[in-house]
Amino acid sequence: MRPTRARTTAVMAAALSACVIGTAPAAGAVSSKADEPLEYVAIGDSFAAGPLIPGQSQLSCLRSDRNYPAVAAKALGAKLTDVSCSGAKVSDFSGRQFGLLAPQYEALEPGTDLVTLTIGGNDVSLVAQALGCVNLLPKPTGISCADTAAAEGDPTAKAIDAWSATFGQALDEVHRRAPNARVVVAGYATYVRKDGCWPTQPLWDKDANYLQARVNQLNGVLAEQSRAHGATYVDTAAVSAGHDTCAAPAERYIEGLVPTSVAAPLHPNARGMAAFGTAVAQAAARP
Repeated sequence: MRPTRARTTAVMAAALSACVIGTAPAAGAVSSKADEPLEYVAIGDSFAAGPLIPGQSQLSCLRSDRNYPAVAAKALGAKLTDVSCSGAKVSDFSGRQFGLLAPQYEALEPGTDLVTLTIGGNDVSLVAQALGCVNLLPKPTGISCADTAAAEGDPTAKAIDAWSATFGQALDEVHRRAPNARVVVAGYATYVRKDGCWPTQPLWDKDANYLQARVNQLNGVLAEQSRAHGATYVDTAAVSAGHDTCAAPAERYIEGLVPTSVAAPLHPNARGMAAFGTAVAQAAARP
Protein backbone atom coordinates (compact mmCIF):
# COMPACT_ATOMS: atom_id res chain seq x y z
CA MET A 1 0.00 0.00 0.00
CA ARG A 2 1.24 3.49 -0.88
CA PRO A 3 1.85 5.67 2.21
CA THR A 4 -0.38 8.62 3.03
CA ARG A 5 1.04 12.12 2.52
CA ALA A 6 1.49 12.53 6.27
CA ARG A 7 3.40 9.27 6.53
CA THR A 8 5.42 10.17 3.44
CA THR A 9 6.40 13.46 5.09
CA ALA A 10 7.44 11.63 8.26
CA VAL A 11 9.66 9.26 6.29
CA MET A 12 11.17 12.19 4.37
CA ALA A 13 11.91 13.98 7.62
CA ALA A 14 13.57 10.88 9.14
CA ALA A 15 15.73 10.33 6.07
CA LEU A 16 16.74 13.99 5.86
CA SER A 17 17.55 14.13 9.58
CA ALA A 18 19.78 11.10 9.21
CA CYS A 19 21.56 12.64 6.25
CA VAL A 20 22.15 15.98 7.97
CA ILE A 21 23.15 14.54 11.34
CA GLY A 22 25.20 11.74 9.82
CA THR A 23 23.49 8.86 11.63
CA ALA A 24 21.23 6.07 10.47
CA PRO A 25 17.45 6.65 10.49
CA ALA A 26 15.40 5.19 13.30
CA ALA A 27 14.83 1.47 12.89
CA GLY A 28 11.10 1.91 12.44
CA ALA A 29 11.54 4.41 9.63
CA VAL A 30 13.94 2.09 7.83
CA SER A 31 11.79 -0.99 8.11
CA SER A 32 8.58 0.80 7.09
CA LYS A 33 10.09 1.89 3.76
CA ALA A 34 12.89 -0.58 3.22
CA ASP A 35 10.99 -2.35 0.45
CA GLU A 36 9.31 0.75 -0.96
CA PRO A 37 11.41 3.93 -1.31
CA LEU A 38 9.76 7.27 -1.87
CA GLU A 39 8.81 7.79 -5.49
CA TYR A 40 10.16 11.21 -6.52
CA VAL A 41 9.62 12.81 -9.93
CA ALA A 42 11.48 15.97 -10.99
CA ILE A 43 10.16 18.05 -13.87
CA GLY A 44 11.15 21.46 -15.14
CA ASP A 45 13.69 23.45 -17.14
CA SER A 46 17.45 24.00 -17.12
CA PHE A 47 17.47 25.49 -13.61
CA ALA A 48 16.46 22.00 -12.45
CA ALA A 49 18.38 20.04 -15.11
CA GLY A 50 21.85 21.57 -14.58
CA PRO A 51 23.29 22.02 -18.08
CA LEU A 52 27.02 21.25 -18.47
CA ILE A 53 27.54 20.35 -14.79
CA PRO A 54 29.53 17.07 -14.71
CA GLY A 55 28.36 14.42 -15.17
CA GLN A 56 25.73 14.86 -17.80
CA SER A 57 23.35 11.93 -17.50
CA GLN A 58 21.06 12.93 -20.39
CA LEU A 59 22.78 14.85 -23.17
CA SER A 60 19.66 15.74 -25.18
CA CYS A 61 18.40 17.66 -22.14
CA LEU A 62 21.81 18.72 -20.77
CA ARG A 63 20.79 17.12 -17.48
CA SER A 64 23.33 16.57 -14.71
CA ASP A 65 23.39 13.81 -12.13
CA ARG A 66 24.45 16.50 -9.62
CA ASN A 67 21.45 18.78 -10.12
CA TYR A 68 19.15 19.80 -7.27
CA PRO A 69 16.75 16.87 -7.80
CA ALA A 70 19.65 14.43 -7.45
CA VAL A 71 20.87 16.19 -4.30
CA ALA A 72 17.37 16.22 -2.78
CA ALA A 73 16.74 12.57 -3.69
CA LYS A 74 19.95 11.47 -1.99
CA ALA A 75 19.10 13.45 1.14
CA LEU A 76 15.61 11.96 1.28
CA GLY A 77 16.56 8.41 0.34
CA ALA A 78 14.12 8.64 -2.57
CA LYS A 79 13.91 6.85 -5.90
CA LEU A 80 14.29 9.65 -8.46
CA THR A 81 12.76 9.85 -11.92
CA ASP A 82 14.23 13.04 -13.37
CA VAL A 83 12.73 14.31 -16.63
CA SER A 84 13.75 17.95 -16.26
CA CYS A 85 15.13 19.32 -19.51
CA SER A 86 17.04 22.41 -20.53
CA GLY A 87 14.94 24.78 -22.61
CA ALA A 88 11.63 23.42 -21.31
CA LYS A 89 8.46 25.49 -21.19
CA VAL A 90 5.14 24.58 -19.61
CA SER A 91 4.02 23.37 -23.04
CA ASP A 92 6.71 20.68 -22.85
CA PHE A 93 5.01 19.21 -19.80
CA SER A 94 2.19 18.03 -22.08
CA GLY A 95 3.93 18.06 -25.47
CA ARG A 96 7.07 16.57 -26.99
CA GLN A 97 10.06 18.85 -26.47
CA PHE A 98 12.24 19.02 -29.60
CA GLY A 99 9.49 16.97 -31.23
CA LEU A 100 10.77 13.69 -29.76
CA LEU A 101 11.04 13.71 -25.96
CA ALA A 102 8.13 12.29 -23.98
CA PRO A 103 5.93 14.88 -22.27
CA GLN A 104 7.21 15.46 -18.76
CA TYR A 105 3.76 14.91 -17.27
CA GLU A 106 3.96 11.26 -18.36
CA ALA A 107 6.46 10.59 -15.56
CA LEU A 108 3.78 11.38 -12.96
CA GLU A 109 1.67 8.56 -11.54
CA PRO A 110 -0.92 8.11 -8.78
CA GLY A 111 1.83 6.44 -6.70
CA THR A 112 4.22 9.40 -6.95
CA ASP A 113 5.11 10.68 -3.47
CA LEU A 114 7.05 13.85 -4.30
CA VAL A 115 7.18 16.18 -7.31
CA THR A 116 9.59 19.08 -7.70
CA LEU A 117 9.66 21.63 -10.50
CA THR A 118 11.14 24.87 -11.72
CA ILE A 119 9.60 26.44 -14.83
CA GLY A 120 8.81 29.80 -16.37
CA GLY A 121 12.11 31.36 -17.39
CA ASN A 122 11.84 30.14 -20.97
CA ASP A 123 8.13 30.90 -21.17
CA VAL A 124 8.84 34.59 -20.58
CA SER A 125 12.24 34.67 -22.37
CA LEU A 126 14.31 35.80 -19.38
CA VAL A 127 17.62 34.57 -20.79
CA ALA A 128 17.08 36.47 -24.04
CA GLN A 129 16.22 39.52 -21.98
CA ALA A 130 19.42 39.14 -19.97
CA LEU A 131 21.58 38.86 -23.08
CA GLY A 132 19.94 41.99 -24.44
CA CYS A 133 21.13 43.89 -21.36
CA VAL A 134 24.84 43.21 -21.86
CA ASN A 135 26.99 46.34 -22.20
CA LEU A 136 30.72 45.74 -22.51
CA LEU A 137 31.47 49.47 -22.42
CA PRO A 138 30.71 51.80 -19.51
CA LYS A 139 27.89 54.30 -19.51
CA PRO A 140 26.82 56.19 -21.51
CA THR A 141 28.12 54.13 -24.46
CA GLY A 142 25.43 51.68 -25.49
CA ILE A 143 21.72 51.26 -24.83
CA SER A 144 20.11 50.52 -21.46
CA CYS A 145 17.70 47.60 -21.58
CA ALA A 146 15.88 49.07 -18.58
CA ASP A 147 15.28 52.30 -20.46
CA THR A 148 14.19 50.39 -23.56
CA ALA A 149 11.76 48.27 -21.52
CA ALA A 150 10.28 51.38 -19.91
CA ALA A 151 9.82 53.07 -23.28
CA GLU A 152 8.06 49.97 -24.65
CA GLY A 153 5.77 49.47 -21.64
CA ASP A 154 7.91 46.62 -20.23
CA PRO A 155 6.68 43.66 -22.31
CA THR A 156 8.64 41.19 -20.16
CA ALA A 157 6.83 42.30 -17.01
CA LYS A 158 3.51 41.99 -18.83
CA ALA A 159 4.44 38.53 -20.10
CA ILE A 160 5.22 37.35 -16.57
CA ASP A 161 1.85 38.57 -15.27
CA ALA A 162 0.03 36.99 -18.21
CA TRP A 163 1.79 33.64 -17.66
CA SER A 164 0.65 33.36 -14.04
CA ALA A 165 -2.61 31.54 -14.80
CA THR A 166 -0.76 29.09 -17.07
CA PHE A 167 1.44 28.05 -14.17
CA GLY A 168 -1.56 27.63 -11.88
CA GLN A 169 -3.13 25.30 -14.44
CA ALA A 170 0.12 23.33 -14.64
CA LEU A 171 0.12 22.81 -10.87
CA ASP A 172 -3.47 21.60 -11.05
CA GLU A 173 -2.47 19.06 -13.68
CA VAL A 174 0.44 17.85 -11.55
CA HIS A 175 -1.98 17.27 -8.67
CA ARG A 176 -4.44 15.49 -10.98
CA ARG A 177 -1.81 13.08 -12.21
CA ALA A 178 -0.06 12.63 -8.84
CA PRO A 179 -2.87 13.17 -6.30
CA ASN A 180 -0.94 11.78 -3.33
CA ALA A 181 2.28 13.69 -3.93
CA ARG A 182 3.75 16.64 -2.12
CA VAL A 183 4.54 19.25 -4.79
CA VAL A 184 7.55 21.51 -4.24
CA VAL A 185 8.26 24.47 -6.51
CA ALA A 186 11.81 25.84 -6.55
CA GLY A 187 12.06 29.44 -7.67
CA TYR A 188 14.90 31.10 -9.51
CA ALA A 189 18.04 32.44 -7.87
CA THR A 190 19.55 35.81 -7.09
CA TYR A 191 21.49 36.29 -10.31
CA VAL A 192 22.95 39.72 -9.65
CA ARG A 193 23.09 41.89 -6.53
CA LYS A 194 21.80 45.45 -6.21
CA ASP A 195 23.47 47.78 -8.73
CA GLY A 196 25.40 44.87 -10.23
CA CYS A 197 29.18 44.67 -10.49
CA TRP A 198 30.19 46.03 -13.88
CA PRO A 199 32.62 45.08 -15.43
CA THR A 200 32.79 41.73 -13.57
CA GLN A 201 29.36 41.14 -15.07
CA PRO A 202 28.82 43.50 -18.03
CA LEU A 203 25.49 44.95 -16.89
CA TRP A 204 25.02 48.60 -16.03
CA ASP A 205 23.67 49.24 -12.55
CA LYS A 206 20.14 50.13 -13.69
CA ASP A 207 20.04 47.13 -16.02
CA ALA A 208 21.26 44.73 -13.32
CA ASN A 209 18.48 46.00 -11.06
CA TYR A 210 15.93 45.69 -13.85
CA LEU A 211 16.90 42.09 -14.64
CA GLN A 212 16.81 40.93 -11.04
CA ALA A 213 13.48 42.72 -10.60
CA ARG A 214 12.02 40.63 -13.43
CA VAL A 215 13.41 37.45 -11.84
CA ASN A 216 11.87 38.52 -8.54
CA GLN A 217 8.57 39.20 -10.28
CA LEU A 218 8.59 35.70 -11.79
CA ASN A 219 9.44 34.24 -8.39
CA GLY A 220 6.50 36.15 -6.96
CA VAL A 221 4.21 34.47 -9.48
CA LEU A 222 5.65 31.04 -8.66
CA ALA A 223 5.18 31.64 -4.93
CA GLU A 224 1.67 33.04 -5.26
CA GLN A 225 0.45 30.25 -7.53
CA SER A 226 2.10 27.64 -5.30
CA ARG A 227 0.13 28.92 -2.33
CA ALA A 228 -3.08 29.00 -4.35
CA HIS A 229 -2.67 25.50 -5.82
CA GLY A 230 -1.46 23.38 -2.91
CA ALA A 231 2.28 23.43 -3.51
CA THR A 232 5.26 24.34 -1.32
CA TYR A 233 7.51 27.14 -2.58
CA VAL A 234 11.29 27.18 -2.03
CA ASP A 235 12.92 30.62 -2.19
CA THR A 236 16.24 29.89 -3.88
CA ALA A 237 16.79 33.64 -4.30
CA ALA A 238 17.23 33.83 -0.53
CA VAL A 239 19.47 30.74 -0.52
CA SER A 240 21.73 32.29 -3.18
CA ALA A 241 21.88 35.83 -1.77
CA GLY A 242 25.55 36.78 -1.58
CA HIS A 243 26.40 33.90 -3.93
CA ASP A 244 25.28 35.58 -7.16
CA THR A 245 27.31 36.17 -10.32
CA CYS A 246 29.12 39.09 -8.64
CA ALA A 247 30.56 36.91 -5.86
CA ALA A 248 34.08 35.57 -5.92
CA PRO A 249 34.27 32.49 -8.18
CA ALA A 250 34.65 30.10 -5.23
CA GLU A 251 31.51 31.58 -3.60
CA ARG A 252 29.20 31.63 -6.61
CA TYR A 253 26.11 29.47 -6.83
CA ILE A 254 25.21 30.99 -10.22
CA GLU A 255 27.65 31.37 -13.09
CA GLY A 256 28.00 34.65 -14.97
CA LEU A 257 28.15 35.32 -18.68
CA VAL A 258 31.64 33.83 -18.68
CA PRO A 259 31.53 30.81 -16.35
CA THR A 260 34.34 30.26 -13.86
CA SER A 261 33.38 26.62 -13.19
CA VAL A 262 31.93 23.89 -15.38
CA ALA A 263 28.32 24.98 -15.82
CA ALA A 264 26.25 26.89 -18.33
CA PRO A 265 26.29 30.70 -18.28
CA LEU A 266 23.57 32.24 -16.10
CA HIS A 267 22.80 28.86 -14.52
CA PRO A 268 23.52 27.12 -11.22
CA ASN A 269 26.87 25.40 -10.80
CA ALA A 270 27.41 22.24 -8.74
CA ARG A 271 27.87 24.32 -5.58
CA GLY A 272 24.56 26.05 -6.17
CA MET A 273 22.78 22.79 -6.94
CA ALA A 274 24.01 21.35 -3.65
CA ALA A 275 22.57 24.32 -1.75
CA PHE A 276 19.30 24.33 -3.66
CA GLY A 277 18.88 20.57 -3.35
CA THR A 278 19.35 20.77 0.41
CA ALA A 279 16.71 23.51 0.62
CA VAL A 280 14.30 21.50 -1.51
CA ALA A 281 14.80 18.37 0.62
CA GLN A 282 14.17 20.34 3.80
CA ALA A 283 10.98 21.80 2.33
CA ALA A 284 9.80 18.37 1.17
CA ALA A 285 10.33 16.90 4.66
CA ARG A 286 8.65 19.77 6.49
CA PRO A 287 5.31 18.82 8.13
